[in-house]
Amino acid sequence: MHAGRRPQTPAAILAGSLRKAGGHVLLSILHPSQGDVTMKANLSNGAVTASFQRVMSMEELRAQGLASVQVGDRVVALVLHEDQVYAVDNRCPHMGFPLDKGSVHNGILTCHWHHARFDLQSGGAFDLWADDVPSFPVTIHEGDVWVDVATYSDAEEASRQRLRMGLERNLSLVIGKSAILLEERGNAQAAIEAGLAFGCEYRQAGWGQGLTILGCMVNLLSDLDKADRPRALFHGLSAVADDTAGAPYRYVVRPLPDPAADRSRLKAWFRQFIEVRDAEGAERCLVSAIQGGADPAFLMDMLGAAATDRRYIDMGHPMDFTNKAFQILDHTRWQTPERVLTSLVQGMAMARRMEESNAWRAPVDLIALLGGAFEALDAALATGAARRDAWTGDPALVADLLALEPADLMARMLDALRAGMPPDELALHVCFAAATRIAQFHTSNEIADWDTALHTFTFSNAVMQAYRRAPSTALLRGVFDAAMSVHLDRFLNIPAARLPTGNAQGTADDDALDALGALLDHQYQVTPAAETVAAYAVRTADYRGLRARLGRYLLREDRDFHTIQCVEAAFALHDALRARRAAPSTLNPDVAFIAAARYLAAHAPTMRAQGQTYDIALRLHRGDRMFEG
Repeated sequence: MHAGRRPQTPAAILAGSLRKAGGHVLLSILHPSQGDVTMKANLSNGAVTASFQRVMSMEELRAQGLASVQVGDRVVALVLHEDQVYAVDNRCPHMGFPLDKGSVHNGILTCHWHHARFDLQSGGAFDLWADDVPSFPVTIHEGDVWVDVATYSDAEEASRQRLRMGLERNLSLVIGKSAILLEERGNAQAAIEAGLAFGCEYRQAGWGQGLTILGCMVNLLSDLDKADRPRALFHGLSAVADDTAGAPYRYVVRPLPDPAADRSRLKAWFRQFIEVRDAEGAERCLVSAIQGGADPAFLMDMLGAAATDRRYIDMGHPMDFTNKAFQILDHTRWQTPERVLTSLVQGMAMARRMEESNAWRAPVDLIALLGGAFEALDAALATGAARRDAWTGDPALVADLLALEPADLMARMLDALRAGMPPDELALHVCFAAATRIAQFHTSNEIADWDTALHTFTFSNAVMQAYRRAPSTALLRGVFDAAMSVHLDRFLNIPAARLPTGNAQGTADDDALDALGALLDHQYQVTPAAETVAAYAVRTADYRGLRARLGRYLLREDRDFHTIQCVEAAFALHDALRARRAAPSTLNPDVAFIAAARYLAAHAPTMRAQGQTYDIALRLHRGDRMFEG
């Protein structure tokens, strides 16, 4: 009888044979993924001590036909079919059902839990959602079956390939398994790069929710406990797969024949083409600038200027997408800027502009007021530059941002710049005001109204981050746009929810964070969640535990684009507040967490189906017996 694996090359013509040589048995067995593997087994004591192990007699296998045996730390399914012996891992790679309880017909092993089918010889799955099953070399010696499991390696490369297939076919369970294994082996970077590349290639419309969620998850990774990081990767990668499902491939245009053209002219052309919604022309300018060696600051100014040439386009999404694209490029060492950044162009060119919105035109023409403010920006900045060293803060500005009418508000912001307020501080104050709208959003509003305040917050955060990367007057216009959106959201705070002040009594222990989790198991516990977070924040100067737990509670919900955006932006705002250079003021960093907790509580609990899928992937990775208990 022959080995379960047939020779694949002339060099393996002796595969499966036994040759006595000097008191040793030489086993030459072909493993398709590794070529010829030659091992010596010492027979002086009558037992094989090499990687091949005796598992049962042929007589026993003939009686059973399909049996399970323990080989080292693996349970192996042995199959006698058409006069050949095969060995595969006994756990169905889909959900762990014992394959020895399946059936064999015409060289195909079928698992009867979900009817996944596998080629006996190679272990390859015909149902791609199931994954390939590991298969092992077999030989027959003196009427006994010997199996080698030591030469099999579930290599990292296999996980990368499975991740790619999971992205291609939108298979959440496959994505979860790959994310868990890659993160465990310290290669989360490979998973992030694969998700970024796939999302940019396979969505003709360009950057969307999926890549933004991936970017948010990448930003949150360092805040999460180690056990929650693969779950974050799973959410981000699965969001990319959802967003690209069924979408055609996106081709990147070539640069101009001379990509070393004047960059300032390329930037001007880019803005002109975005203005007339010519995405193709704009994309060619962008690719040319990248190929010509433009640095990230120039590219952010190029894209940011075009995104702020018109007012608050698409409720801030293009600006937020741009910010996320730059952040994830930082994380991946700017490997593929052409493909990533050009994915932003279509959405930017075709975005709705608030010049076309009644709310920005009447009863007050905000567009005209903003135009006047922009004309005064350069002079205000020049005046303020001479006074910046003497500037000590502006504790009343946030209250004014939340209360003043548009004309007075714009004048107030210009006066702050003239008084020496650094522009990045103005951006921070506007972002804080936007977060305050969410922190004081009253539950008498409809659920959908949360999104209105959320869009203002994420846009103001994106503008703040972008301006810090590429400070320019053009990007500063976005700060004024954000302030006008904060103004338009004012009725969402009528009445305004009370900001919890926290309680300094007690200790900042895990009990408080556990209580927050229990609250989020019930619908619309907005006020109690905010009070719990505020109390915890007051009692500790170390925000690590709070951030990690908020991240965990976010990840246990089914993916909600806006909730993910809110929590990630809140963490970014908190970082900015804690790192600010200015003297202490009324900008309380805890407001960021209060806003995040209230928004999360308003959108929890969900069905949590995605968490169920991830938990299955995790249990399979641990080797749990899924079909029992």
